Amino acid sequence: MAEPVLLLILLDFASVGLLGAAFFRRGGRPGLKWWATVLPIMLCPVLLVAAYAAGLTPLTPARWAGPAQQAAVVLSAASIALMFYTWGTHRVRLYLWHQTGDAPQEIVTYGAYRWIRHPFYTAYLLLFLAAAAFFPSWGTFGLVAYMLLALTLTAAGEEKRLSASAFGAEYRRYLASTGRFVPRLPARPGIRRATHEEPT
Repeated sequence: MAEPVLLLILLDFASVGLLGAAFFRRGGRPGLKWWATVLPIMLCPVLLVAAYAAGLTPLTPARWAGPAQQAAVVLSAASIALMFYTWGTHRVRLYLWHQTGDAPQEIVTYGAYRWIRHPFYTAYLLLFLAAAAFFPSWGTFGLVAYMLLALTLTAAGEEKRLSASAFGAEYRRYLASTGRFVPRLPARPGIRRATHEEPT
């Protein structure tokens, strides 16, 4: 394993911790769903360091190591950049854990939110993909799948709550134009024109 790549990924995990400590507001108490989402963020760096210390070999062939390490660097750097870009986008800090009574104060549709609805979650997913590229194993693959499921469920709950809020109409328009974790591809011009043509 390449030590500088491992260090970058560990710094990425540390950035998630910094985000939680310095950006998010406290209020209420963390629930089971919050702990279920945070636990893999704590476990994954431990798994990577343990695998490195034990000299474990990844599942993939040795010839894939170079491209996999490069992919891990790109994914981790993208994760850190997106995390801090999203942090800088906010004027109002979010709650660290989502209480049912946490009414939104605004709908953010600028900065990173211009393209995706949950850029923090996208940054976390990029981080776990970086970990899986760095050390391909059943453990890291399982954590990627787990985080995708957990963040999808969390995002769906947030979207339902925001759609029912005082900003519901605005948020529903926003839902129609942006992707959840990846940017939505624009409709092809030919298809868009066809939908506006008068029947002949």
